[in-house]
Amino acid sequence: MPEVTIRAFAKINLRLEILGKRPDGYHELRTIFQTVSLHDELKLRRSKSAGISLRVEGNEALSGEPVEKNLVYRAVAAVRAELKDESGVEIELKKKIPAGRGLGGGSSDAAAAMIGYLRLARKRVAAERLMEIGSALGADVPFFLQGGRALGIGRGDEIYPLPDMETRSVLVVSPANIHVPTPDAYRWLNAQELTKTPDNSKLWKFCASTWNVQGTGLWNDFEGAVFQHCPRLAEIKRDLVRRGATEALLAGSGSAVIGVFPSPAKARRAAVGFPQDETFVCETLSRSKYVRLMHGRSVKGAHRA
Repeated sequence: MPEVTIRAFAKINLRLEILGKRPDGYHELRTIFQTVSLHDELKLRRSKSAGISLRVEGNEALSGEPVEKNLVYRAVAAVRAELKDESGVEIELKKKIPAGRGLGGGSSDAAAAMIGYLRLARKRVAAERLMEIGSALGADVPFFLQGGRALGIGRGDEIYPLPDMETRSVLVVSPANIHVPTPDAYRWLNAQELTKTPDNSKLWKFCASTWNVQGTGLWNDFEGAVFQHCPRLAEIKRDLVRRGATEALLAGSGSAVIGVFPSPAKARRAAVGFPQDETFVCETLSRSKYVRLMHGRSVKGAHRA
């Protein structure tokens, strides 16, 4: 049977601003996404049985939920419906990106499943239509159909590619026993934070900047509220800087915290300081490399530190 193996890469938000609540109930965001080499892996193969079968490894919660709720299942179902394809498919998802940590693992899995299924079927869907399908699945999915560094506005699903910056080493610290549901993070934000006047000059200066050893001014509006409720995350951020990170930041709405390091060796040395937490050393991925890898070529991945 034909088979496709594809990697689903994590993301970090180099800048994340919440500008207010929209009439549709979602929040208006302005963010800069960046893909990193930490990844899950999907295998898709044709099946003689009708429908979609999905097996998940590496995450007990996802393994136990009804498969119809999984974003990978829903993504493949959406592409099959678009293609009017009723062929059976078996999918294996091996999770490595920690779930619920602000790293976009679920959305990335969905985008990889869409691309992987098209490769398996040897079919094409117009890029604009694929973005529409992805947006209906989740706000971050359209970004993962492009990768690299990009500006996201609206719900985060309106994507504008940005020039890539130099490759940097990133240490991801996924703290034990701390979970920050995204609805809680939004609820913790106070009204003043949601009605601020955005500083466009700082954003566009950041978009155009290069990433140097002095840093780029990473920013996340969630930090104040989330750190107040989860002070250990603030401690992790401070520890990352003390251990050599040029910058550190809460990942998305949490609960992972990321540190940017001058080299993989320094990131690995810093990881020793977090023995009770899950840590990953990875690197940023340019858009061209991301696109190349999504079409089946090899990559140096992330590893647990």
